[in-house]
Amino acid sequence: MSFQRISVIGLGYIGLPTAAVFASRKKHVIGIDIHQSVVDTINRGEIHIIEPDLDMVVHAAVTEGYLRASVVPEPADAFLIAVPTPFKEGYEPDLSYIEAASKAIAPVLEKGNLIILESTSPVGATEQMAEWLEKARPDLTFPQNNGEDSDIRIAHCPERVLPGHVLRELVQNDRVIGGMTKKCSELAVELYSEFVEGECITTNARTAEMCKLTENSFRDVNIAFANELSIISEKIGVNVWELIKLANRHPRVNILQPGPGVGGHCIAVDPWFIVNKTPEQARLIRQARDVNDYKPKWVLEKLEEAVTNLLAENQSKTREDIVIACYGLSFKANIDDLRESPALEIVKKSRLTHPGKIMVVEPHISIESISWLDVEYTSFEDALEKADIHLLLVDHNQFKVRKPTKGITLDTRGCWI
Repeated sequence: MSFQRISVIGLGYIGLPTAAVFASRKKHVIGIDIHQSVVDTINRGEIHIIEPDLDMVVHAAVTEGYLRASVVPEPADAFLIAVPTPFKEGYEPDLSYIEAASKAIAPVLEKGNLIILESTSPVGATEQMAEWLEKARPDLTFPQNNGEDSDIRIAHCPERVLPGHVLRELVQNDRVIGGMTKKCSELAVELYSEFVEGECITTNARTAEMCKLTENSFRDVNIAFANELSIISEKIGVNVWELIKLANRHPRVNILQPGPGVGGHCIAVDPWFIVNKTPEQARLIRQARDVNDYKPKWVLEKLEEAVTNLLAENQSKTREDIVIACYGLSFKANIDDLRESPALEIVKKSRLTHPGKIMVVEPHISIESISWLDVEYTSFEDALEKADIHLLLVDHNQFKVRKPTKGITLDTRGCWI
């Protein structure tokens, strides 16, 4: 099949780069997003997120007429769904965005179309999407009931890219493709082969879904080990950064670096999909989540200790007099993504408990987009000069050039050690 017209539903951190890469291969791409502001921005040839080189690719694709955005779905040969998959209260997966996307594209589906769910999803989500589509379009046949003879082909292909390197990794990384039938997988491989230079490995939809959850749960468990080491080391008076550096000299040991917690839409969320599905069996995965979710609370405890120590050292000061500088808000270094950010959680809770001034340094996020946070946004140099307590939460490159020379330093990333 020749894919000449591709629709990408959801123009966020994954959807927009994917749409742009297809468009750069001279495929006509229609991107769909529910936010009119996002649509207008893209149609001007601009972008609403920060990702290296993405602005140039989008601008070229729009200018050349290969990429266009809309709030209303249109007919296409293939539809890629890249919408959020958060969880509800109690860590129950929220598939409402996938359901809404399915119902939105259903009216424009035609026989022979390929639909790929790229959103990281709990096991069984692709089958659930197929059921929603079948209910919306009873005039068409789908793989769950008609197998290889279905009118519509459906597959799951989870993204597996690193923010800050998305364009390169979309092209170079291997892709795991899980079709609901063999023909579904084959057609999905044909689509991704338009730009993927890595290997496209086929499996079934459930295994593809579980593969992405497994990858992120593996990372979460290993980060939890590092975070737990940092808590233990502080308790017994050991420098965790030196400890990990020494331990990693063993040829078969590779301990990750601890931090203030775990953020991002993937690692902080995906393990709960496994726990929710198999709560009795996923004991280690749940424990790792608990360790990583506790880490921001531990950082706040260390911050409170620092405030208490300052007050004891200088009894003329009150809590209102103490200035805290927090360095970084995003969930990881050198990006603008705040999703599930432990740094943001720590700053928000600090604002609720600390009556004095809180300064925030965040070079990657516009002040306008986070003006709701009741803090003082300032420069790196100003924070270094004025703060009594320096709390480093994100290891942005800008923070590595200098370290505080006065006051109390709390470094959760090992930048200033």
